Parts: sequence; C-alpha cells; structure tokens
Amino acid sequence: MHIQFSQSRPQGARLIAHVVDKGKLPAATNAAMRAGAEAARFKGSAGQTFDGFVEDGGQVARLAIAGAGDRNDEARLANLEKAGAALAGKFQSTGDKDMVLDLSESSLSAEEASHLLLGLRLRNWRYDIYRTKLKDEQKVTLESITVVGAPEGIEGAWADAAALAEGVEFTRELITEPANIIYPESFVARCKERFEDTGAELIVLDEAEMEKLGMGSLLGVGQGSARESRILAIRWNGGGSEAPTAFVGKGVTFDTGGISIKPGPGMEDMKWDMGGAGAVAGGMLALVKRKAKANVVGVMGLVENMPDGNAQRPGDVVTSMSGQTIEILNTDAEGRLVLADALHWTQEEFQPKRIVDFATLTGAIIISLGHEYAGLFSNDDQLSKDLADAGEAVGDKVWRMPIGKAYDKLIDSPIADMKNIGGKAAGSITAAQFLQRFIADGTPWAHVDIAGMAWSDKPGRTWGKGATGYGVRLIDRLVSDTAEG
Repeated sequence: MHIQFSQSRPQGARLIAHVVDKGKLPAATNAAMRAGAEAARFKGSAGQTFDGFVEDGGQVARLAIAGAGDRNDEARLANLEKAGAALAGKFQSTGDKDMVLDLSESSLSAEEASHLLLGLRLRNWRYDIYRTKLKDEQKVTLESITVVGAPEGIEGAWADAAALAEGVEFTRELITEPANIIYPESFVARCKERFEDTGAELIVLDEAEMEKLGMGSLLGVGQGSARESRILAIRWNGGGSEAPTAFVGKGVTFDTGGISIKPGPGMEDMKWDMGGAGAVAGGMLALVKRKAKANVVGVMGLVENMPDGNAQRPGDVVTSMSGQTIEILNTDAEGRLVLADALHWTQEEFQPKRIVDFATLTGAIIISLGHEYAGLFSNDDQLSKDLADAGEAVGDKVWRMPIGKAYDKLIDSPIADMKNIGGKAAGSITAAQFLQRFIADGTPWAHVDIAGMAWSDKPGRTWGKGATGYGVRLIDRLVSDTAEG
C-alpha cells in the first residue's frame, strides 16, 4: 500500500475517510449522514465504522467515518490502530483504489497518526498470489492512501512505522507461503533478497559446516528430508561496540512429526511451524529498515521434519553442539532440538548480552493461554519485565510461566543427559526447561512460545485470517526500549 501526504484534498476524490473521537462527527457530515449515523447507533467507539454519501465540490463522494474511542483512553494508540484497520477491512475490496484520509479535524499528534496509518496498512495486507479465480468483488483494490491535514512531524513518524509494517508483512509472507515454496534454502534466498543493500550482514551455515561444528541435535531433525537444513544469521551493527541483543527463531518449514507422525487432519497448518524464524526475520527487517541504533543479531535454525528411511527414530541418541546428549523419545518434539544447537551457536559466535528465542513450540501453551498471550519463560526477572512491558505497549502480549529445577527430573534420561520430552504434565514448561540447559550460566535468556499467536483463524486487531506477524513488534519495541540510547 502506498501512503502519501498532501496539503490539500485531491479533486474528484470518491472515497473520503475521517477518524473521530467518541461522540463526534466530521463537520462535513450532512443531515442525512447524521440521521443515518444515529440510526446505525454509531458512537465513535474504537473500530466502529459508518459510511454514506455527501456532495463534495459538485460531485458525490463516499464519506467514511471510523471511531477512535475516548481521547483519554489509556489504550489510545491501540484504538487508533483499530480505527485504521476498520477502514481497511471495510474498503479493501469495494473497488476503490484510492482513499483520502482527512485528518484536518482530528487534532492527532504525529505518533497517533502514524499508529492510525499502521493499522490501516497492516489490515489491508493480503496474500492472494495463488488465487487465480477470484471474482472482482473479492479482489483487494485499495492501493493508496492520500493523507491531508496531517500533523507536523508525520513524515518522520511514519517512516519508522512503515519500516515496522514492512517487517510484519515480511513475516506474514514467509509464514503464509506453502512448504513447497518456503523451505530452508528458499527461506535463506528470500531473506537475502529482502536484506540486499540494507547494510545488514547475512551469515549462512550449510549442513557440512554444521556437521563440523557438531550440531547433531539440529541435523538429526532434518535428516529425513530431501531439503537440506540451514542456519541463517542476520547481524545489524548500529550501536557502537556493545554486545548485541540476540533473537533466535525456530524455523521448521514443515513439520510432519517425523517418524512420530502427526494425524492427517490439520497437518497442512504445519507450514507455519517456522513462525519463530519468520518473526525473527521480520523483526530484523524492521530494525534494519529504520536504522536502529543498536547492535542486534537474529539467528534462525531452518529444517524440514520428514519421515523417510533416513529419518531419526524414537530411541535414538544425538549429541548437540554443546556436547550434551539427548535421547529422542518423540520425533515430533523437534523444535527444541533445532533451538538447542541454534542457541548454543549464537552464544559462542556472538556473545550476546541477552538472548530471546521465539518458537511455535508446544500445543500445550494453547491449552494454557489460548490465543491471547504467548507463553514467556525466563531465567531473568528484568528481561521478563522488559518483554512484558514491550508486549503490552504494542499488543504482542506475553504471560510469564514458571521454570525451575523441580521440573528437571521430568526430562532426565536413563541413558543420555536428557530426553526430548517429559510426560503429559507441564508440557510447555519442560520444553522451556530443556532449552535452558543450552544457555550459559549468567546469560539473561527468555523463551517465547508463540504456538497460539503466529496464526489466527479469525480477523484480529490489525490482521485478517491467517498469519498475524506476531513477534515483530515485540522485537522492535524491546530493542527500542532497552538497547537504543
């Protein structure tokens, strides 16, 4: 979507939108529109819309009104995003290519206006490249927004918000693509294309290099696939000489469960089991595009988990890069095996000051938290607080869950250092407890289980059905709050 700013309203505009606070209507609203708004019980609540027709410059134009709620609501920025998203959702496929967004009566700050535009752009995103038989009324037509009456400073505020939008959209694209299009090598290629000429450094490890490093845990997951595994690191040095903040993502580009194969119904959803890696890629793109004044590295462990004659079996023992051995009891508990080596390599290679991993790791976290919060597990109270504060600010919410030595006995193995699953109890916790064994003493670490957040079966605040882009805004805000001066 193209967004531009203008001093005056373009002549002949067919669709004109206003955003109003609760209890208000635009001055241009005629008597018929006012009566219609009253009949429709339009009150200006956050995300509420109403539209009709007015005469504008001798022509009839469609006038759309979106509510932003109470001006003094503590959720003001989120409500403005809802207002923008509501406009996009309503007019995305109406045949209108251009929308004039008139902010001359809104008294918004540059920050507030940028959130309004962010909601509008993110909600308008849809990935239709494989849909060849859409009817005209089903196609996305809204292409551009002309903003008039924008507040001073909007260009700078929107530049940062646009970078964030690009990162969220990239994550959604990666997660939405089918597994025959996005697999470890093509994931890397897609990232190389997006990060070209940005100043970021991309580091790629192939299977031979990972084997030399002793990454038996990660490589074991991918050995049943015809697709080779990869490690991808994206490094951005924008903050001087301090140690970087590191983000690590689980990138299982398709998960059949391996020999412990999943049931057939719903298995197609496992194309988004690389949601953690997708979030890290999009988060890094947002940071790089806005030239974040911080040192950050994003690492993605990329594999495909398939069952063939070479696939690892339940009962196998693998040796991780850290030297710790793992008894494989269930090949469908593969994400933690990928992260084990990715986390260890990240610490050895980059010596980060903090490390946060993102993974669609367990179905158990959905049982615990549903689709409202990601599960947060951490060895550090300050990092947990920083993540919770950042998530609350941007809507990528997290809820802290416990870890502790009492859970270790659930993953102790009789023949190896550990096993890759516990019993039925505390499934998300034992997965996090497993990961903690690969974190060096003294390193602040957090694990964010996003299994319930990466994909949605219904529209949300700024997304339609499908990939949400969860994690990108959390990464961006955490860096902004804690790593930039």
